[in-house]
Amino acid sequence: MSIANIPEIYIKKAKETPDLFVYDLKMNTDMARSKVNLSMNMFSFLQLGKKQVYFADTSLAVNPEQSLLLKKGRWLWTEFLDTETHYFCKLLFFSEKKLIDFLNKNSMYEHPNRLEKSYFIIENDAYITSYLNSLNSLDVTSSDFVNNLLPIKFEELMHYLLHKYGNPFRTYLQSLISKESSEFRKVVENNVHSNLKLDEIAFLCNMSISTFKRHFISEYKVSPGKWFRNRRLQRAKDLLQEGTHKSSDIYLEVGYSSLSNFSIAFKNKFGINPKDI
Repeated sequence: MSIANIPEIYIKKAKETPDLFVYDLKMNTDMARSKVNLSMNMFSFLQLGKKQVYFADTSLAVNPEQSLLLKKGRWLWTEFLDTETHYFCKLLFFSEKKLIDFLNKNSMYEHPNRLEKSYFIIENDAYITSYLNSLNSLDVTSSDFVNNLLPIKFEELMHYLLHKYGNPFRTYLQSLISKESSEFRKVVENNVHSNLKLDEIAFLCNMSISTFKRHFISEYKVSPGKWFRNRRLQRAKDLLQEGTHKSSDIYLEVGYSSLSNFSIAFKNKFGINPKDI
């Protein structure tokens, strides 16, 4: 039995996996038990048919009255037509980065907890039905419009489920964040405005510089050099705009070893000299 890498097998023409991705899984025959390597967390909104999911310690049968939020990992599942002639399941994938961004934006980010449950059951209701209908309408719109709207639709769903299930859902979201990701981001965020070099931050992460760069791009979707430079220069601009600091006061604080290097980088970024702020 081969292993299906999901959502990679559903993504066409994309050079890399997007942070948000919707896929309509439609079949007209039963699918035997499949080995699945799920590389992103996934909402599974079953519309027609039945689904059986096997975890390390249990199994779960799902019908169209329920939906699932599945944690990324390796699972087995079987999909049945039941009494219908078609099987239809709408899948919404989201990256760990997108989840962390949402939690940070809503002041809910904490260290991951020890909850080991691999799934969260969602009872479908009128709101969920309306939400899925709105996702269906995206199929007839331009890709640019979809790319701009999908993050908003993702946040809408998350806010509704937080409203519906409260703390149990919030706790489950926290459990989706891997400890490795949390610790890595903690080291990075704590050194945004330090004057440490990348190889020194990599050392604090217990990584070689090459591994650190690969991991950083996977987490932040941008090179570490560009990310740190932009964050530090924006911090410098904010401090200068307060009117109580001079370039000579802050260049070390925002990670530059010399005033001249800071001034050049600042002008390249914002088009003006820091002294002109």
